[in-house]
Amino acid sequence: MHCRSVCCHRWSSEERLDGKTVLITGANTGIGKETARDLARRGARVIMACRDLERAEEARNDIMEDTGNENLAIRKLDLSDTKSIRAFAEIINKEEKQVNILINNAGIMMCPYSKTADGFEMQLGVNHLGHFLLTHLLLDLIKRSAPARIVVVASVAHTWTGLQLDDINSETSYDTMKAYGQSKLANVLFARHLARQLQDTGVSVFSLHPGVVQSDLWRHQHQCIQVAVKIFRVFTKTTVEGAQTTIYCAVEPGLERLSGGYFSDCAPARCSRAAADDDLAHKLWEVSCTMLGITWQ
Repeated sequence: MHCRSVCCHRWSSEERLDGKTVLITGANTGIGKETARDLARRGARVIMACRDLERAEEARNDIMEDTGNENLAIRKLDLSDTKSIRAFAEIINKEEKQVNILINNAGIMMCPYSKTADGFEMQLGVNHLGHFLLTHLLLDLIKRSAPARIVVVASVAHTWTGLQLDDINSETSYDTMKAYGQSKLANVLFARHLARQLQDTGVSVFSLHPGVVQSDLWRHQHQCIQVAVKIFRVFTKTTVEGAQTTIYCAVEPGLERLSGGYFSDCAPARCSRAAADDDLAHKLWEVSCTMLGITWQ
């Protein structure tokens, strides 16, 4: 416990979110669930966007019992299928009066090669393209809810590799770590470019590294890696600790001037050189729009 407390930045806040609506993807497990729990405790209406409705119901009941906040809604969202994303966004735009905070949290890590329903490499498709499309479809509602925030859960893994725009679907070759790193680099670049697009709208955008967290994201790894994670868990974060930087970016007052920034341990952090490349961010933006068949100036 002592080692973990040294590694994890201590932060706390009494900030309330009464009357605010928060939408969190992947809110039924891991740091997404703990983020939902914290923001529900602050009085927010929390929309839990989840692929597995049964697990989502279990998570909602747990959070409601723990926080006393019954204003939690579950909505079906499969980020690996653009039809599901569009159907979800249509419901949110129709039923919700506001979305003050969008937290793009859901993700998969270093899985075997596979493709989404639309033919995208799975890690890129879920971690980046799915959230890119979701944000695009909800953006008008978010703007009307300003002041508002968009929080993108990235990773220090964005430093592992560059962006392979000529083989972004990893069809020529596939490396699980590089593909994951590319999807996380795309997260940081997306947040950076989106922040520039949203200047003077009252909507701020942040990306972050949650830390090395004890979660089921490791489920696709070789057994040796999973054993190592358990052995060195004293140096890793619990899901509660891993959620803190997400919560910080969602609620900490005065962060608007740092829109587009990258955070770690509840503080601004340095991203890789590639992640700070505005030209690369613009190219990724254009490629993403083309892949998704959307126009987003």
